[in-house]
Amino acid sequence: MADLIRVLVVDDSSFMRKALSKEITADPRFTVVGTACNGEEGVRMALELQPDVITLDVEMPVQDGLVTLRQLSPKCSAGVIMVSAATEAGAQITLDALALGAIDFIPKSRGMAHLHEKLYAAAQVRQKRGGAPVTAAKPAPQPFRPANLSNLPRDFRAKAVVIGSSTGGPQALTELFMNMAPPLPVPVFIAQHMPSPFTNALAKRLSAQSRHDVTEAKDGEPIVNGRVYIGQGGLHLRMGEGVVHVCPDTGESLYQPSADVLASSAFETYGKNILAIMLTGLGRDGTKEFTKIRKAGGWTIAQDSASCTVFGMPKSLIEAGGACETLPPKSIAHRVEEILVNRR
Repeated sequence: MADLIRVLVVDDSSFMRKALSKEITADPRFTVVGTACNGEEGVRMALELQPDVITLDVEMPVQDGLVTLRQLSPKCSAGVIMVSAATEAGAQITLDALALGAIDFIPKSRGMAHLHEKLYAAAQVRQKRGGAPVTAAKPAPQPFRPANLSNLPRDFRAKAVVIGSSTGGPQALTELFMNMAPPLPVPVFIAQHMPSPFTNALAKRLSAQSRHDVTEAKDGEPIVNGRVYIGQGGLHLRMGEGVVHVCPDTGESLYQPSADVLASSAFETYGKNILAIMLTGLGRDGTKEFTKIRKAGGWTIAQDSASCTVFGMPKSLIEAGGACETLPPKSIAHRVEEILVNRR
């Protein structure tokens, strides 16, 4: 992308408009082409300026972020990053926004961590859309092709499922779990790049939507077959003798929870008998340890490019030779069921 990435900032707080604008333009790849103080003004400016990316406050007077996002979706191809209060209510609204087509979010009270990479990813999504108007509707899922179980290592017996995901992850996880019948015969562990309290809100939503037993992991909680453990935002998810451990970072990763940290712990606990799934997201987190699992005789699946919001983490895994196969989320769900039923 040779040209500057053009950003529109929409926020009712003059402090946040200035702070975001300053932080955004600290990276020479970006320029702020305008600021708006409410949703109505934001829609008008978005249609006039046609920015590459919009940062959109969740809670605003006159017109809030969700209403604004619904109005923008059919008219503007800009990638949208939500700016949300780090509260339980803010987390629920933010997940609604992600379901409506927002690319990612940043919490107001947690600084600007990963802001520029999220903005860049949102700009890439706009390029992928080709500047054409979009809606929040998902593309039709690719048809499922029955798994060829003869490709699995003969001595592979899945004892756990490990999932890594980042940008676009909540949507992909929803599609994945809604297409798998509960309960699964093994425990599932998820490292989703997301701060607290958003991981707790995600766990509650997935549990309600999919009927799987989904929980935000708590330190010392017993590991139970059929339960889905989502790592707490800001901490790492590991496992020990029959329990999960939720621990602070000690320099292992830029991301907390980290897919690499989770997969490494799972490998120590279950050996090669891990079914590891890499979903949409930025960066390379998970590549090293997922590749190790594959080389040891485990089974790894990467989400395919067409269905990814950001084809970063899956692409990295594929290029490292760490993916056994590449599928969209619905087909991953069928593949998981088939492996767990046939090869335990």
